[in-house]
Amino acid sequence: MPATGREVPVSAENEFDGVKVFTATKAREREDLGSTITRWLDDHPDHTIVDKVVRQSSDSEFHCLSVLLFYRRPE
Repeated sequence: MPATGREVPVSAENEFDGVKVFTATKAREREDLGSTITRWLDDHPDHTIVDKVVRQSSDSEFHCLSVLLFYRRPE
């Protein structure tokens, strides 16, 4: 099957328990996205971020910004 984006090989270093997805399409939401992510990180101090992916997609009217945080929970 052809690759459809970034592929991350599974190894002990980048295994994850969950993914938190942040998206924003409106200008104000995109401007506030950093603060939104920071609040989530502050609310989940026990989660260890093991990888991140940032994507932007656009058409003639809309611009969408997505940030995916891959995390591990404490054992």
